Amino acid sequence: MLLTTLGAIALLLVISAFFSGSETALTAVSRGRMHQMEKDGSRAARNVNRLVADREKMIGAILLGNTFINILASSLATQLLETQFGHRTVAVTTGVMTVTILVFVEVLPKTLAIARTDRFALTVAAPLRQVVRVLAPIVAAVQWLVWRVLSLFGVGPHEEESTEAAHEEIRGAVALHHQEGSVEREHRNMIGGVLDLRELSVADVMMHRTHMVSVDADLPARDIVAAVVESQHTRVPLWRGEPDNIIGVLHTKHLAFALVEHKGDLAACNVVGLATPPWYVPDTTSLEEQLDAFREQRTHFALVVDEYGALQGLVTLEDILAEIIGELPDENQVQERPDVRRRPDGSYLIDGSVPIRDLNRELDWNLPDETATTVAGLVIHEAQTIPDPGQRFAFFGYKFEVLRRQRNQITALKVTPPVKDEAFPAG
Repeated sequence: MLLTTLGAIALLLVISAFFSGSETALTAVSRGRMHQMEKDGSRAARNVNRLVADREKMIGAILLGNTFINILASSLATQLLETQFGHRTVAVTTGVMTVTILVFVEVLPKTLAIARTDRFALTVAAPLRQVVRVLAPIVAAVQWLVWRVLSLFGVGPHEEESTEAAHEEIRGAVALHHQEGSVEREHRNMIGGVLDLRELSVADVMMHRTHMVSVDADLPARDIVAAVVESQHTRVPLWRGEPDNIIGVLHTKHLAFALVEHKGDLAACNVVGLATPPWYVPDTTSLEEQLDAFREQRTHFALVVDEYGALQGLVTLEDILAEIIGELPDENQVQERPDVRRRPDGSYLIDGSVPIRDLNRELDWNLPDETATTVAGLVIHEAQTIPDPGQRFAFFGYKFEVLRRQRNQITALKVTPPVKDEAFPAG
């Protein structure tokens, strides 16, 4: 009888340990990894996904089974020790079962489940599905009662996860793995860039009109061709009357075809006639929408206007891709960025037009980019004025010194980060 009771208690504790470890493994398992394993044909992963899909029912069944078994094991232990300890049986049983359950039923299996989460989850998924199926009626009744009680406090069933929440979960997971060293900074930036396409607008990545290269359509054909070649751009806007009056966009491919067709005779080429009509997009268009628009229009170039129709700049497909894979250097550009130069003292000489996002990505900084697009815009916004050369400021842990100013534009700054960064070589 003694051995039978001890054997029954041991078996119950093993089953309870199975429930405890299963709860930890199935709540911590990576749903994305299990989903991919199921696509690859893993039946065990499919069982895991079925359980996790209805987590409330799974947790209810585990807690029901675990609670019942622990109480039953404690009752059997009390009955077994009653003849040995008399009136002290409750105290002794409580102490013995507390230590036993804590060490062997809770801590040990949960630690194993944390150390081998995927393997543990894949192993226990099949038997646990059978347990959930058997206990389903009781769990359903318990769930009904629980939600009735919670409704008295204004708590209702959980809502479906929004797209924004899913994006933040991915972003947080990638950032965490980057801190742990398992995800490289470039990969983190790429994933973050894809997620940011919905949040960023065309105005955040466009080339401002003050930096646009455009050509007067009334110039002689030879001058137009010379200006297009000198610009080193594939597409060049043509204007007439004033630079904001864009009448067309000249593609160098069309120009080359025309020159070949007329055997290099510029006089025979209608250069302005080769330009395609300009395509205007609002500056509030999200990058995700603009990417879809580029695909539909089968073009890589658009002019950006504000709500009043005034020209603000231009945006290309390359600008959007740069938000995902980083800035694409020109084939003639040296390795070091000319607009971001590191000094031996750890500070940086930065052109005012450099986007804040580029600095954050390439230097692993954390400057806010919600209120301004460029580093010069950030300084002006925080200073609430257009500072003069030589003025110094300290924002967000960084030190800024204005080096040059042209009219109302800050053209160069010296920025000292709070932490030494090795993104660019000293020079």
